[in-house]
Amino acid sequence: MPLVSEYTKDTIKESILNKLLRYYGCTIEEATPKQVYAAVAATVRDQIMLKWRFEKEARRTEKAKRLYYLSIEFLTGRWLHNNLLNLCSTAEYEQAFAELGLTLRGVLHEEPEPALGNGGLGRLAACFLDSLATLNLPAMGCTIRYEYGLFRQRIVDGQQVEVPDEWLTYGNAWEIPTQRDAVVIRFGGQMMENWMGDKNYISLQNTEDIIAVPYDLPIVGYGSDVVDRLRMWSAVLPKNFNLEKFSAGDYNGATQESDSLAAQISKVLYPEDNTYNGKKLRLMQEYFLVSATLQYAIKDFKRIYGANMELLPQKVAFHINDTHPAMVIPELMRILVDEEHLPWELSERLTRECVAYTNHTIMAEALEKWPEDMMRETLPRIYSIMQELNRRLCQKLFDRFPGEWDRIGHMAILAYDQAHMANMCIACSSAVNGVSQLHGDILKRSTFADYYKVMPEKFTAITNGITPRRWLMLANPTLSSLLDETIGQGWRHDAMELEKLLPFADDAAFVEKFAKVKYENKARFSRWINRHQGIVLDPDTMFDVQVKRLHEYKRQLLNALHILVLYNRIDSDPSYTMAPRTFIFGAKAAPGYRRAKEIIHFINVLAAKIAAHPRANQFIKIAFLQNYNVSTAEMLMPASEVSEQLSTASKEASGTGNMKFMMNGAVTIGTLDGANVEIADLVGEKNCYIFGMRSKEVEALYASGTYRALDIYESNIELRHALDMLFDGRLTPDNPKMFESLYRALVFSDNGGMADPYLVLKDFGSYQAAQTRLGADYLDAKAWTRKEIVNVAKSGVFSSDRTIREYNEKIWHLQPLVRKK
Repeated sequence: MPLVSEYTKDTIKESILNKLLRYYGCTIEEATPKQVYAAVAATVRDQIMLKWRFEKEARRTEKAKRLYYLSIEFLTGRWLHNNLLNLCSTAEYEQAFAELGLTLRGVLHEEPEPALGNGGLGRLAACFLDSLATLNLPAMGCTIRYEYGLFRQRIVDGQQVEVPDEWLTYGNAWEIPTQRDAVVIRFGGQMMENWMGDKNYISLQNTEDIIAVPYDLPIVGYGSDVVDRLRMWSAVLPKNFNLEKFSAGDYNGATQESDSLAAQISKVLYPEDNTYNGKKLRLMQEYFLVSATLQYAIKDFKRIYGANMELLPQKVAFHINDTHPAMVIPELMRILVDEEHLPWELSERLTRECVAYTNHTIMAEALEKWPEDMMRETLPRIYSIMQELNRRLCQKLFDRFPGEWDRIGHMAILAYDQAHMANMCIACSSAVNGVSQLHGDILKRSTFADYYKVMPEKFTAITNGITPRRWLMLANPTLSSLLDETIGQGWRHDAMELEKLLPFADDAAFVEKFAKVKYENKARFSRWINRHQGIVLDPDTMFDVQVKRLHEYKRQLLNALHILVLYNRIDSDPSYTMAPRTFIFGAKAAPGYRRAKEIIHFINVLAAKIAAHPRANQFIKIAFLQNYNVSTAEMLMPASEVSEQLSTASKEASGTGNMKFMMNGAVTIGTLDGANVEIADLVGEKNCYIFGMRSKEVEALYASGTYRALDIYESNIELRHALDMLFDGRLTPDNPKMFESLYRALVFSDNGGMADPYLVLKDFGSYQAAQTRLGADYLDAKAWTRKEIVNVAKSGVFSSDRTIREYNEKIWHLQPLVRKK
């Protein structure tokens, strides 16, 4: 049974009042909102600490295996509300707040949005930690404590402007600095040989050293006894690190600023890598995360399990989430060979058995590669280990593919003056998985087909998932209450029980209740976005939503061009009508990604054009949500009716936004890409709108080299009319050629490359037809609501609890920690 909390309404009130008095010397009436939030967070953290002690003691007593999940980002969202939910204490806190003259919404508003992630990769990692703790599995998430995150997005004159995201200005109420686990990370230097008898060990001299200081964040499972942790590493220069101040609790005063590149390691997520120093900083970030984590992990292993390193695979698992933490492999080799003095062959076996790798993309530019010269200069020992791993790998490959040097070069760790991190992850790990069934198939038959021939036993596919705690229970309380009333509360512990909802899709009374909940959520979001961004929305219109990272392959441009075609129809035909629709976008573009930023500008210019048209604005509104983040998503997902999942087939590994929309009842319009394939299989063709080329058709078209976007431009009159507006002055009369580069990229080859590389024009006709069907179906309110109900009922398979169980059964083999009665 879960640990029963002794925190009641009265003890919560007493704790909050006492903390205000002790920390700030004030009463509840005198306290500022931020002081109240800090006192509430401290009370919740005290409650969490009671459970955290069990996890620490149980893991040591049971000598349980532990997972280290390394990810360059964790998009956690705010913690307070989620912690209350998972502690099953929300009601008690709301009662205490009411008697103190507070509201839950008011307290939650004061919490800053953590800037530890950006998109789906980081959100998936956060969901995984929630499920690991909920399933009582011992794990530690590992990342960097970014001071400024990616950036805070502002939209100024329709264009993205990046400003620092200073989320730590008032501190972080949840983190716990752990001084005893600080470690030294070494960059550069010269390798020195050290002979011990007949064995030679390598050390480094004249290095540039950085101290990695850990901050631990408790991760609470839903109704479980286990509290896992997210460990965030912060970089400090040794000469600027005051141990005395740190030990005294002055964590900010313990450090000083420096102009050193190494001192910037924990400043921002994804520094721009279009310069040498930017690329080098990214490399240093990745090694910093890996080395700090592994040094701690080996120290912790020896403290609990003793010095027998051959036990390592039985007690420790390292998971590489995408290629950013790929240097887990050579760093673990370095520790085992240079510090633990193990033979190379044994070290290589232990490393392989401990490490697993999740691939998140097939796109060549996202499969990380580093210049060998940079690797050699920045991480000389790591590079030398990679050289030896590569030499041994290439010998094995030559035995398998004699004389096929191109194939071997394609599979090598070091080749063509670059270090290929994905190849190292595959060659030197025990398991490689894709994140949807389609993605797993593409990895085997295309992206890593040669490796699959050599090492088929390593490859698997585990479909991503989302936590229903945050994305249904927390984000959509009105729907959650309706589900409880209709099918009981079993779904809160087993999301597969949502399927019990299916028979109610044809129950007229339930359909009416469900539709009312959806409308209330639309109205709630409309009020919220008006308060936060001044955007006015009409909940009586259809909410058609595309929110995700801005990238050309995600095809926000396809959506925008279709809207432009609708605008032209309204403008040219006074009799044309359609169901009034609000198109909602939310997306950040990487600061150096010019075309992505141009697409954001185009969407906002189009929004202004429509808003100024006396007739078009009655049918269409575009709302671009600036600085889209987890808190915005929590409000938006329950209000959404259409989920736009438009990626070029074969490009999106899985997606998780599609799952959040589905779990909240939105109907998908999308390509058969990533997890859309599984969504379509689950709900059936009547309850989603599939369009566009299939992944094998896309691959064949690329291979043929015969695609001519100009042919489509010339044959589709409506599309041609819309594209011409990008440069003929009708869209932007003051600057007619403002979007000419977008037009040229779609219609003509760019610098010898392929025109329309993500097949926006190729799929436009199919997308347009699907949108026409969708618009007509939406007019039948009851039939549309039935589609939404079916989507909710079939969404349970996308719970991250199911995903984590699969990872554990296939890869990690962790044992749950169980409280003894």
